[in-house]
Amino acid sequence: MPDAADVVVIGSGAGGAPLISRLARAGLKVVALEAGVRHPPAGIATDEVAQAELFWLDERLSAGADPVAFGRNNSGRGVGGSTLHYTAYTPRAQPDDLRLHSEFGQGVDWPLEFSELERYYDEIEQFLGVSGPAEYPWGPPRRPYPHPPLPLNGAAELMERGCAELGLRTSPAANAALSRPQMQEGYGLRPACTHRGYCQAGCSTGAKASLDITYLALAEAHGAQILDDSYVTGLRRVGRRLSGVEYLRGGRQHFMAAGAVVLSAGAIETPRLLLLNDLANSSGQVGRNFMAHTGVQLWGQFGGQVRPNRGIPGALISEDTHRTDGLVGGYLLQSIGVMPVTYATQLTRGTGIWGPALHEQMRGYNHVAGINILGECLPSAANRLELSDEPDARGQPKPRVHFSFGDNERRMTRHAEALMRRIWSAAGVQNVWAFPRAAHTIGTARMGHDPASSVVDSWGRAHDLDNLWISDNSTFPSALAANPALTIMALSLRTADQMLAGGVL
Repeated sequence: MPDAADVVVIGSGAGGAPLISRLARAGLKVVALEAGVRHPPAGIATDEVAQAELFWLDERLSAGADPVAFGRNNSGRGVGGSTLHYTAYTPRAQPDDLRLHSEFGQGVDWPLEFSELERYYDEIEQFLGVSGPAEYPWGPPRRPYPHPPLPLNGAAELMERGCAELGLRTSPAANAALSRPQMQEGYGLRPACTHRGYCQAGCSTGAKASLDITYLALAEAHGAQILDDSYVTGLRRVGRRLSGVEYLRGGRQHFMAAGAVVLSAGAIETPRLLLLNDLANSSGQVGRNFMAHTGVQLWGQFGGQVRPNRGIPGALISEDTHRTDGLVGGYLLQSIGVMPVTYATQLTRGTGIWGPALHEQMRGYNHVAGINILGECLPSAANRLELSDEPDARGQPKPRVHFSFGDNERRMTRHAEALMRRIWSAAGVQNVWAFPRAAHTIGTARMGHDPASSVVDSWGRAHDLDNLWISDNSTFPSALAANPALTIMALSLRTADQMLAGGVL
């Protein structure tokens, strides 16, 4: 265990891993502290119950009119972070997603141009081995994906049929899972996906591009050290600089001196650490503007066999609703597969059925297909994270998150549910039920040019401290009408390049 590093990175998921790799490759001594443990693919069971340890299950307190479900819903714990259990769905943001205020007079614009993300999107898609269509119907032209799309599963075929009846365009989705084998620098040969559909319980073959076998493997090949089971408890400050990081490992408290510190712990733990240590908050914006995508799901039962656990979960996409019917922002539609325990849990939460009625419904599991949306969520200062007065097992205050959907999010949910009901009806559904939900954790340490209204600058550097950087989804000024993983990775590489260009130390 080292006692000092040029750069200490807290977290090893989508925000941390690409940056760790970039800095290590440049010759810096980089150490990552990860609260979770390693989960090598060979040790991952095709069993969603057995894989509970992939998720951040420490209690988080939820408040507000639409309290957010945490645990399995929103973040990961382990080397690779939430990419261990993401579905690998990697759509890009659209250029106008970054200009909400300019376009609608609501929300805020991002302090960067789409072109600054675009080249990183290209780089990441090639490196991870994203499988996708030869031509994508929405947005600006893009570099071809390195692999052809994965096959459509049962839910995707039904969604494609229903959308065609309504005149909605669809496309095979971009997924960071291999449709054919690929050599991965730093790791070795990754095989093609076998379509088992248990992506959210971890990938046991390495076909899915979780960051432990992609960016982190490359980082370690270039000398980076990743300390797992290392829970950060404190950040030491001297003037306008951090001197290092305090963390628990092996039941003992440790300190690591750092030339620079990068917070990549996500939109809950990053602001929590800042609030616990009274850092980077001269603006009063740490913890503010918490966002979660509108993510209502519509489940339908069909006469034929669907087998919803088979294939990549998000196989089909439509962005025809990216701008629609007077909504601020928009949403995408995607087909969704589901594992059986997850489906039973959501069925109970969404409908309240239990006992024999639940058993009866689950007998139809193999005939179930789902669609859901990922929709814009406007920032609101009232949606916030704060420290509660309830201690966790380590004696630190648990985070409390206040969240309520605004009028635009409620209108978007109603619009999307009505449209999805029409799609399923056109596809021949027998009965349907909706599961309102919020997806992902976003915001809470947003970027901006003005230190009075943001926590970090457009590169991710804290306004208040010279050597603190944030690289995760907490810096998003708006939610984007797309899954966040690809954009988090793009920002991570962009921040790393700026650190190298400006001199890290």
